[in-house]
Amino acid sequence: MFSNMGEKPLIDSLEGKTAERPPFWFMRQAGRYLSEYRELRSRTGSFIDLCLNRAASTEVTLQPIRRFEPDAAILFSDILIVPYGLGMDVRFEEGKGPILDAVCDAKGLNKLSIDKSWSRIESTYETVESVKSQLDSDKTLIGFSGAPWTVATYMVEGKSSKDYATVKGWAYRETEEFERLINLLVVATIKHLSLQIDAGADVIKIFDTWAGVLSPEEYQRWVIRPSFEICSELKRRYPDVKIIGFPKGVGVGYLDFANKVGVDGVAIDTSVPPEWAAEFLQNDVTVQGNLDPIVLIEGGDRMIDQARNIRESLQSGPFIFNLGHGVLPATPVENLIKLAEFLRVPLE
Repeated sequence: MFSNMGEKPLIDSLEGKTAERPPFWFMRQAGRYLSEYRELRSRTGSFIDLCLNRAASTEVTLQPIRRFEPDAAILFSDILIVPYGLGMDVRFEEGKGPILDAVCDAKGLNKLSIDKSWSRIESTYETVESVKSQLDSDKTLIGFSGAPWTVATYMVEGKSSKDYATVKGWAYRETEEFERLINLLVVATIKHLSLQIDAGADVIKIFDTWAGVLSPEEYQRWVIRPSFEICSELKRRYPDVKIIGFPKGVGVGYLDFANKVGVDGVAIDTSVPPEWAAEFLQNDVTVQGNLDPIVLIEGGDRMIDQARNIRESLQSGPFIFNLGHGVLPATPVENLIKLAEFLRVPLE
């Protein structure tokens, strides 16, 4: 049976309600595939400058809302804003991605501080206020942060990595020291998300993009435990705020995440069969997912058929339609528009 939905369909779904048509939004729905983003980006300086420019980041956040009216806007920012707020130098190089001065020992750890440099990212919360003031009342505003493990991979590796040997090696070799970094990131993440909620975020999403590279034991230590601590504290401070977690690539580890962390919703990646998620996750949490971003590039009947299968598999329980990862730069805008039109209509 479908529920009577309130003003914000996405929040209703996170409260366990079901609807004739799923609320939807898309990870990385603001970005390079939009011509208006590319035009603004060309005159805004560095990527970090764009993230920390209140007017520009507000505009970028709202661009996809104007294009295809998803049920939510997600703050335009980056998961590496937190290390920047801790005092690290963070830059983005074309063709290389993020570059950081790596932290790999106690000396580097001791240079990090929540208090000394946090003012560098305060405009983030001004952007949340600005977006909130311009969103229609039926739209949900999503704030976000990277999870401690994923943020730590960039801080320790100093860039994207193929094997995560440096960060995993440090975690195995100097476990207590690495735990200091994770614990610092737990505190910093709670602060970052709390300030977004104070500024007007309705929902929080925590991205753990590289959770899937860990062994089961390390997954419990560096993903489940820190995520639980963050969610517990946020729920203590803000009982009504909803939280979505995304431990990408963890396979059956999604079960532990759904059962142990305390989130309201779990985002699943493209590898997870929606039928499995319906059977094993949806009784406990709202499921968000999980169209392949590549099929979104291809479009056509294949895109609609896959989207229909996801909807049919998950529509009997609380469900938010999204992708299995972010929108890619090569995605034709018209494909997103067509997908949004399909999602607005109840299935026959």
